[in-house]
Amino acid sequence: MGKADFLSPKAIGNRIKAKGLQKLRWYCQMCQKQCRDENGFKCHCMSESHQRQLLLASEDPNKFMDYFSDEFKRDFLELIRRRFGTKRVHNNIVYNEYISHREHVHMNSTQWETLTDFTKWLGREGLCKVDETPKGWYVQYIDRDPETIRRQEEEARKKKQELDDEERSARFIEEQVRKGRDGREPEAESVYTELKRESEEEKVAFSLGASSSLAGPSKSSSALSASALRVAAASSTKRKDSSSSSASRQEKKRKSALEEIIEMEERKQQQQQQQQQQLRTDHWLQPNIVVKVITKRLGEKYHNKKAVVTEVRDRYGAVVKMIQSGDKLKLDQNHVETVIPAPGKTVVIVNGAYRDAEAVLEGIDEKNFSATLTLTSGKHKGKRVDVAYEDFSKLS
Repeated sequence: MGKADFLSPKAIGNRIKAKGLQKLRWYCQMCQKQCRDENGFKCHCMSESHQRQLLLASEDPNKFMDYFSDEFKRDFLELIRRRFGTKRVHNNIVYNEYISHREHVHMNSTQWETLTDFTKWLGREGLCKVDETPKGWYVQYIDRDPETIRRQEEEARKKKQELDDEERSARFIEEQVRKGRDGREPEAESVYTELKRESEEEKVAFSLGASSSLAGPSKSSSALSASALRVAAASSTKRKDSSSSSASRQEKKRKSALEEIIEMEERKQQQQQQQQQQLRTDHWLQPNIVVKVITKRLGEKYHNKKAVVTEVRDRYGAVVKMIQSGDKLKLDQNHVETVIPAPGKTVVIVNGAYRDAEAVLEGIDEKNFSATLTLTSGKHKGKRVDVAYEDFSKLS
């Protein structure tokens, strides 16, 4: 019988059936194949490809279980980060959205038996904040992305700087008010007397001092001259005080401006150091570099053996080819480490400010766990730099 036409009812029905999720008991995780019914699953289990896959899995079952567990954990956390961010959400809501994707990794092929066990494991590993309520378990993603941490530190620094500016201005205003109160002379208490004149020919004289008195023409003129002298002396002293205070204020302003310049220079240096630190990333794998396998899960056959990275997947995983046996493996960057060649060999800088640049190894500093490199590519060609062991590796 020939294959049904693309627009025939049977072909449309087949596509509709294949679009949704099927029963989990008819799914083969090793072959990643979903069967529609029990008969189809039975035929698949008797197939040659399934039997060959079972033989591969029986050699090292922990390897496949760890692989599926890592895939499940990575996809689950990626969904929380992208879909919910750092919000608190029920774990069952996340799981239902995760399994809605047809090509997801099933939990029965991982090291966790239930969703509750997986949620508790996320809390123990510090990947999420978990808490149990009468309604169930809730999870909250902990974002440790360097860019996010840098943004949070920048916001905290800006808030602290604004608070410091407000405190500085408030302190300055309080200091000015205090100086104004200290520099003002206390006012003398005025004594009020009744205005009387003994004779009509006598004149009434007013003195500018603290007290008023009735006297003749000579007394009033002397009192007026004395008060004028006191006013002139007071004005001269006030001028001197104001000139001295203005000079001291100018000196303070000069000092504060100098201090501000120093603070600006310190801020620039801190920003440069932060920028240099930001150039480092938590992933360093690159194609065509030599690495050493350090994990013991693959057995003694691959432990402490060198390999060449042929392909980088998702920044943190890589396909490597063993130098001795020629076998190809898919490993995480935590399972390998960089290789330091002999002096005079060519290396590639895999992290830091000179990332992706090729260089020649000049010497090794064992005390500081670093090496001196001479760059042979990029805009800094010919420059000698000191790079840590983990930031460069041998070029294949």
